[in-house]
Amino acid sequence: MSSIVIPREQAIRNARAALDQALDRIARDRAEGRLTPEAEARLQLAEARYARRQRERQQTAARAA
Repeated sequence: MSSIVIPREQAIRNARAALDQALDRIARDRAEGRLTPEAEARLQLAEARYARRQRERQQTAARAA
């Protein structure tokens, strides 16, 4: 039994492309006011979490330098 093996780099490119498409769709829906209040709230929480993690990484890198 043989199966097709997708190289790791290609799999990562494919996943990133799918994620980019999903994020573009979410951004369009959000800009046009098509998200439910619950979805909007979840996006705001995710954005805040991402921003906090970025700040923490920057602070850690600054301390290490």
